[in-house]
Amino acid sequence: MKTTERIWIGITAAMMVLATLAVFVYAPREAKMGDVQRIFYFHVSTAWSGFLAFAVALAGAVAYLRTRAARWDALSHAAVEVGLVLLTMAIITGSLWARPVWNTWWTWDPRLTTTTITWVVYLAYLLLRGAVENPETRARFAAVYAIVAFITVPITYLSARLLRTIHPIVLGPSVSAEAQGQFGLTPRMVHTMLISLAAWTLVFSVLLMLRYRLQRAQETLEALEASIED
Repeated sequence: MKTTERIWIGITAAMMVLATLAVFVYAPREAKMGDVQRIFYFHVSTAWSGFLAFAVALAGAVAYLRTRAARWDALSHAAVEVGLVLLTMAIITGSLWARPVWNTWWTWDPRLTTTTITWVVYLAYLLLRGAVENPETRARFAAVYAIVAFITVPITYLSARLLRTIHPIVLGPSVSAEAQGQFGLTPRMVHTMLISLAAWTLVFSVLLMLRYRLQRAQETLEALEASIED
C-alpha cells in the first residue's frame, strides 16, 4: 500500500472519530425525539454516500462506453458494490430510527419505497454481471444498465419533497405538510451533520479505492487463467 493511501486511510479514521464525538458529545439532544435523533446523522450520511457511489458508477459507465477501457468498468462495478453496502446501512439505520419515532420498523412511505426500488435495481446490476460470461459483453451490458439505473437516485431524492410523506426533510423545502417543520436543525446540529457527511464521504472513497484494486486484481487473475487454458 502506498504512503499516500495510508495517509488517506488515517485521515478517514480520524474524521470518523471526530464525527462520532460530534454526534454523541457536541450535538445537542433533539427536543422532540430525544437521543434517538442522533441515528439520523449516520442515516443521512450513509444514504448520501450510497447515492454518491451510484453517481460514480454512472460516470464510470459513461467513460467505459466512450473508451472501452476495462478500468472504467472495474470502477463502475466497485462503486455499485460499495454503494449497495452504504445504502443497506442507510435503510437499517432508518429502521432503527423509525421504530421509536413512528412506532414501526417500516412503512411504505414514498421515500422508503423509492429507496427500496433503488436498492433492488442496483442489486439486479450485480445479478446481470454474474449472468454474462464474456467480459466485454458483460461490461457493455453493465454500463448501459448502470446509466439507466441511475434515474432511481434523483427520483428517491425528490420523493420526500414532491410527494405526501411522513419522512422528515433535513435540508430544503417540501410540499408535504407532514414532512415540513419536523426537523429544525440548530447550528451545532448542522455542524455535526456536515462533519458526518464529510467523514462518510471519506469512508466511501477508501472503500471504493480498496474494492477497485481488488476488482482489477481479480480481472488480471481471470485473464491469466484464460491465457493458460488457451
